[in-house]
Amino acid sequence: MDTKFSVAIHILAMISETADVLNSKALAESVGTNASYIRKVLALLKNANLITSHQGKAGYDLSRPASDISLLDIYYATQEVQHVTLFQVHQNTNPECPVGQNIEGAVAPLFHSVEAQLESQLAHQSLADVIANLYEQAGRKA
Repeated sequence: MDTKFSVAIHILAMISETADVLNSKALAESVGTNASYIRKVLALLKNANLITSHQGKAGYDLSRPASDISLLDIYYATQEVQHVTLFQVHQNTNPECPVGQNIEGAVAPLFHSVEAQLESQLAHQSLADVIANLYEQAGRKA
């Protein structure tokens, strides 16, 4: 998995908690990347209806409350998938080898179980949970 997921969480938290109008440059400065990359992530979030923008008006808004945006919603938006896939079984195993013949069947159930657990965890955590963690972290640093 690439960093789009964590960058998207960062962007959404900023949009939720900043009263200022945020453009891609301001978001990029906070994330520590370039504005072009931020625009790509923003496009994914907009396509998934997690944010809205208004023509002729700078900035973005969440399309629904942070408590109604699950981390799974953000994962799906940024990874452009319909289910969590973390593990790929290597290809071209030797069909003459007892391990090569059976490795996919041996590991696939384990992989699917872990992916299902992650999917469930992400579905039960929201952007609001991340924002609460942000405020908690900021309180510790103050």
